[in-house]
Amino acid sequence: MKTPNLPPFDHTPRPYTGPSKDDVLALRKQFMNPGIFLYYKQPLMIVEGVMQYVWDDTGKRYLDGLGGIVTISVGHCHPHVISAGNRQSEIYQHSTTIYLHPNVSEYAAKLASKMPGKLKVCYFVNSGSEANDLALLMARAHTGNYDIIGLRNAYHGGNAAGMGLTAHSTWKYNVPHSFGVHHAIAPYPYRGPYGHDDPDAGRKYANDVKEVIEYTTPGKVAGFIAESIQGVGGFVEFPKGYLKNVYEHVRAAGGVCIADEVQTGFGRTGTHFWGFETQDVIPDIVTMAKGIGNGCPLAAVVTTPEVAQSLVGKVHFNTFGGNPVVSAMGKAVLEVIEKDNLQANSLKIGNRILEGLNKLKDKHAIIGEVRGKGLMLGIEMVKDRKTKEPAKEECAAVLETARELGLLIGKGGLYGQTIRFAPPMCINEADADFLIEVLDESFSRL
Repeated sequence: MKTPNLPPFDHTPRPYTGPSKDDVLALRKQFMNPGIFLYYKQPLMIVEGVMQYVWDDTGKRYLDGLGGIVTISVGHCHPHVISAGNRQSEIYQHSTTIYLHPNVSEYAAKLASKMPGKLKVCYFVNSGSEANDLALLMARAHTGNYDIIGLRNAYHGGNAAGMGLTAHSTWKYNVPHSFGVHHAIAPYPYRGPYGHDDPDAGRKYANDVKEVIEYTTPGKVAGFIAESIQGVGGFVEFPKGYLKNVYEHVRAAGGVCIADEVQTGFGRTGTHFWGFETQDVIPDIVTMAKGIGNGCPLAAVVTTPEVAQSLVGKVHFNTFGGNPVVSAMGKAVLEVIEKDNLQANSLKIGNRILEGLNKLKDKHAIIGEVRGKGLMLGIEMVKDRKTKEPAKEECAAVLETARELGLLIGKGGLYGQTIRFAPPMCINEADADFLIEVLDESFSRL
């Protein structure tokens, strides 16, 4: 098989003249958090990005198949988004919510226009972890209850509250915020008790949430939170009807329903703008981050007027949430998604990739399952399709080979056995074909 070649791209990267990769690594080891990790045996230093591509310090180009961990939605350094931020930075950078500024109000109106039902009240924060923390506060304040139900295999943030919600041992410390949080069975058809061949799987998985309410809470809950497609857990897509049944159980127990759209939102699934819409539900609270700002520190919580009213009794304030610069950039992201039809592109290119991945599954026995929607796709790797033993080492090897060939992808799942692919939504057919060629070669080298 010939070595895959990146599609042509009209851009010459600037010559890199900064400190060497070894010097940067030495500084990081000496002065930065020792817990942060690196994907590759030989660390990669990225110094430039344009749309779906990035360049390292040597000038080598890569297709960014993980979108900065699902953060770059419309493309690296998209000119419309960058110019919106630059224009505002030259005028006025910071304005807290105790003053008026047109950017934040106009952006709130634009974001609310994308939401279904009564989800019209926006709170702006700085990260997905902070958004989920605020969602918990809302749920508890609104209902007067305390207990929260999450899912196993879930990830909801790196702060204490987010770790309390998370049920994924790789990312979780024993934090006191786990008190009052209960985790139901992950609706994971490939590894769970109810598979794709069970048409009633969604209802059966949802029944476990009902049992958690009955057996481990006082019969009343503050809320239920779930990613619309599990991200860190390996891009696990829920069976049909799961969220609809869960929401009925939770609301009957006095709780509200929270959708974590940090990775699934903004058209990435292709068929819908929000991941929860693929399950035909409307939550009471929605959290979002990452792709909302295409790389700038922006996140949001959107809820109903009724839930929002529950926080009126106290002063609620966020120093940087919704400042003029990030509001301008967030609004520009929405404009690009609309103008460039990126939701439709996610569906078109995602289906092309999915078709190619299923052909690879027929060819390579190490692929246990291919799953996902739009440009949020996972490849679960197993040593044996019958036992489903996770192929952790092989997954890591595929990432290394793909990087060598010019493709950056991610991995997830409890055992690190699932390849994750979530590129900028501006990728094209040539990129999709290159991705499949690289993965074919990477699997072949195992």
